[in-house]
Amino acid sequence: MSIILGRVDYRLLHGIVATMWAPQSGAQRVMVIDDHTANDPIIKESMRLGKPAGMACSIITEETAINNFKAGKYDDHKVFVVCEDPNVFLRLEEEAGQKIPRIVIGITRDRDSGTKVSSRASVKDEEKPIYKKLIENGTDVDVQFTTTDKAVALTHAMEI
Repeated sequence: MSIILGRVDYRLLHGIVATMWAPQSGAQRVMVIDDHTANDPIIKESMRLGKPAGMACSIITEETAINNFKAGKYDDHKVFVVCEDPNVFLRLEEEAGQKIPRIVIGITRDRDSGTKVSSRASVKDEEKPIYKKLIENGTDVDVQFTTTDKAVALTHAMEI
């Protein structure tokens, strides 16, 4: 089955992800894909402390994620992927053959640059073709901060 939900969130694994998104996703594994975090043992272990109860947790580089998905390592898992860069999701689709049914844009680092899609998120000009391709590939892309907020399709929040 593999990826059942993706989230773009510059904070990666934190309270809202661990207590709301991960449990609601129905995933067995939460996966943070971020090269910096995966290569910093202190940040990695700190983040691991916040993993949702009862879920496996992977904090890995993009290269490791692509190789693991290509090798079928998670074929029998339901995986919820969190990363900061939407291009990671596109590469997972194109290079690792993953179908990602839904990506939620939560909070972005540079909320005031690019096209504002919510009070907490914006899409940079260079990200627009990435999201467009993801949508063309059949992925639903929504803007939604918490699970209790109303989801807004990215195509309704901005022109892409």
